[in-house]
Amino acid sequence: MAKTTTPHDSDEIVARKGSRTGSSILAFVLLGMIVIGLGGYGVTNFGHTIDSVATVGKAEISTNTYARALKNQINQFSKQFGTQLTLQQAQMFGLDAQVLSGLVSNAALDNEAMRLGLSAGNLQVAQKIAANKSFHDVTGKFDRAQYAQLLEQNGISVKEFETGMRADLSRQVLQAAIVGGILTPQSLTNTVYAYQGETRGFTLLQLTESSLAQKLPAPTDDQLKAFYTAHIADFTRPEAKRVSYALLQPADISKDQTVAEADIKAAYDAATDTYNLPEKRLVERLVFPSEDEAKAAKAKLDAGTPFEDLVKARGLALTDIDMGDVTVAQLGAAGKDVFAMTAPGVVGPLPSDLGPALFRMNGILPAQATTLEQAHDKLKADLQLKAAVAAIAAKNETINDLLAGGSTVADVAKDQKMTVGTTDYAKGADDNDPITQDPAFAKAIEAMQPGDFAQSFGLSGGGLMVAQVSETVPPTPVPFEKAHDKVATAYHAEALATALTALADADLAAVKSGARLETLGIADHVSSTTRAAKLDGIPDDAVASAFTLKTGEVAKIDAKGVVALLRLDSITKAEMTGDKAKAALDGLSTQAAQSIAQDAYELFSTAMTSQGGLKIDQAAINAVQARMN
Repeated sequence: MAKTTTPHDSDEIVARKGSRTGSSILAFVLLGMIVIGLGGYGVTNFGHTIDSVATVGKAEISTNTYARALKNQINQFSKQFGTQLTLQQAQMFGLDAQVLSGLVSNAALDNEAMRLGLSAGNLQVAQKIAANKSFHDVTGKFDRAQYAQLLEQNGISVKEFETGMRADLSRQVLQAAIVGGILTPQSLTNTVYAYQGETRGFTLLQLTESSLAQKLPAPTDDQLKAFYTAHIADFTRPEAKRVSYALLQPADISKDQTVAEADIKAAYDAATDTYNLPEKRLVERLVFPSEDEAKAAKAKLDAGTPFEDLVKARGLALTDIDMGDVTVAQLGAAGKDVFAMTAPGVVGPLPSDLGPALFRMNGILPAQATTLEQAHDKLKADLQLKAAVAAIAAKNETINDLLAGGSTVADVAKDQKMTVGTTDYAKGADDNDPITQDPAFAKAIEAMQPGDFAQSFGLSGGGLMVAQVSETVPPTPVPFEKAHDKVATAYHAEALATALTALADADLAAVKSGARLETLGIADHVSSTTRAAKLDGIPDDAVASAFTLKTGEVAKIDAKGVVALLRLDSITKAEMTGDKAKAALDGLSTQAAQSIAQDAYELFSTAMTSQGGLKIDQAAINAVQARMN
């Protein structure tokens, strides 16, 4: 059961626009910033026949409560994605189920609070409402008229709001009783910290094809055919859909599009920064706190100190002072002197917006000018392509009318001068035709079945396709000749794995007989690592294996394409004392306590839901969602 939410908090009222005084408008703005839960979303009345979407015992989840909570959740996710999600998109993310789960959890606690006789007093409710600044006037005092009006504008009655407030306060008492006082056992914290903080050092000998004494022999055709037969499932194309299609791409008609010379000139003028690049310099700027320090550094440079040493002396790296390619204007007051240089070198001290600086010029990038005549053909082609995309989009309605009138894919292709074709599309197959790689194609065809009417849909590059699934093609072995390269690759991989495993077994036997791991090849040494570390060039399985061995023990790793020998060199226990360890243990204890408290709450909520008896009215839920579409 999801963690409970509190959709009836008084801070969750949303103000709507209205003709109010300046003080009320300010309150509305404040309210607009705290939209959650009880805000008005226009779902205020679902008639008298549908009152609730679910009940737990005597506690009900009203249709309005569900609608507001769902709308709020969708809005919150929409902000994260930067675009307003539809209800259907929200359902794909499971937001509707999350909202209902949270409300059911609340209802379970409300029902238990009623059973126990827990209820907030009128004084508590009044104090909570009066403390809400959204209901205050400009003097900072509670304004009853404003309170009532805001609730009304949000489609919430005073009684409904205060009932919800009372339930929230009662629920909070029950929540505190459930999770209050939960502490993490010290033994648990110490055990987890010791496990996470332990480090190990090891030596790893990774075996590759170059480790083999002899090169693997090239397979004969007979060997490949035998391998193909033995592994036929690996070379069998999955079930596919045979698709007949008519296709029109912008490139097919772009050359037929007429473009005015004036439009070409306008496009050139709009991209003048692209076609006319000013002269630039590759520059590094080393800034100093004062003019004297900059002059002293220049004197050292003139005396033979490398520029890189001056950079290090400032506690910087070359990447920190790199300005990239800059124009004379971008260099400000230093521009004239830097651009006066005809060869790489250092000039300064010169002024900069950060203080006196030495400038190292590393290269000259001459100005580049492309005339209209030089850019003409490319600009024309780009405009023709853009016009072709528009022309194709304009055909969509006509094509849909043809399909609605009973035209076949071939009929549409002939009428609209489209290219016809057929392809067998298998989801996930690596040998589908290139046209199937367009996401729009995959989405459309995966939703189609044999016998469905032909459909038209746009492609990502501005193209248009009309497609129909004619039949389902059963799994079919790919002919050996066509699969030859894939068979050869798989054969080689299996042969290599077998050879490397045999080599690893031989090397492991040699180590057990007294040979040192380092004498058997180029080994990697890891002085210290934790279990969770990700090490460059070191397989994750190697790190995991290191934490299963005793010091000095050697093990073979043969998994996920990695064959290696690993020797554990050292084990260092986690430091359990000192300020750093204490801070880490305290943080881990707090985190564990929060996790235990949440688990305890969810278990209690689940038990109370079961004990109270959950009833869900799917028809009511469907009605709410239908009103939101």
